[in-house]
Amino acid sequence: MDFPGRDWLFIVVVGLLVVPVQVALIPVAGLFGDLGIYGSRISVILFHVAFGLPFAVFLLRNFFAGIPKELLEAARMDGAGEWRIFRSVVLPLGLPAIASLGIFQFLWVWNDMLVALVFADSSAAPLTVALQSQARQFGSNIDVLATGAFLSHVVPLVVFFSFQRYFEQGVLAGSVK
Repeated sequence: MDFPGRDWLFIVVVGLLVVPVQVALIPVAGLFGDLGIYGSRISVILFHVAFGLPFAVFLLRNFFAGIPKELLEAARMDGAGEWRIFRSVVLPLGLPAIASLGIFQFLWVWNDMLVALVFADSSAAPLTVALQSQARQFGSNIDVLATGAFLSHVVPLVVFFSFQRYFEQGVLAGSVK
């Protein structure tokens, strides 16, 4: 959609990609404490959404910018509204990019331990924090750690292999004219 300041808004959002997660941990923890959601799952979810959004905008905008305008104009000529064009034309064409984004975001969130250590209490802690808690000062529960590490890799492998076809299409999109 065209609107005034669209390119500047995109530059600001992409500029947020350079902000490291570690810089925002303390200020966001204070904000979540003031809002009363510190230590809950919603705080972890909001943090990951906020830091995943710039990458999502960057990836999807560049993919959707490659859709020929003639295709969208043809749908408008056939009487389709904006929502119909999005649902019937743009979304099916963008499925590989959306699947690629889903895989990237899932892997980033699944493997993230720092945000969960800061924002989640013990009842809302993910598997990575539980595995970290099994490490001891002078040794570790290798039987628990090895089994847990293996099981923690099964879910990402299932997700990747389930969406592998879309992932390959999304990575290769626009590489060949």
